[in-house]
Amino acid sequence: MTYFLDDIDKKILKILQEDARTPFSKIAKMLNLSESTIHIRIKRLKENGVIKGFYVDVDPEKIGYNVIAFVLIKADPKKYEQILKKIYEFKEVYEIFDVTGEYYALLKVRVKSREELATILDKIGNMEGVTSTYTMFVLRTIKEMKTIDFS
Repeated sequence: MTYFLDDIDKKILKILQEDARTPFSKIAKMLNLSESTIHIRIKRLKENGVIKGFYVDVDPEKIGYNVIAFVLIKADPKKYEQILKKIYEFKEVYEIFDVTGEYYALLKVRVKSREELATILDKIGNMEGVTSTYTMFVLRTIKEMKTIDFS
């Protein structure tokens, strides 16, 4: 279900995306509103699932996770859900997308070395029900958005 955002909600979200630690009092001053109004709106945005959480944005490369790959998976349709459940548990898999087309799923994998990538690819490729994989090794990241533009 889509949640309607008015201009105030959008402004609050823009501020929080820039710095999730911004105090309600500062947001209230920035938007010329009361602190209680900001508190109520943020609470409502959280309750409705618009705000999923407040996180620290760690740069994976700064802590050694320099290898990124996208992995496409073909699978036996009868085993597909089981495969997804198993892959979901792999700490090296950061994102899983159920996709259309020739492949069933797209995974974003992030590891510290090519050897670790080979290991996780072997684990995936040897899973019961996985019929084939196709891996794309990322040479460089050109754009990676973590915020939504409300303009």
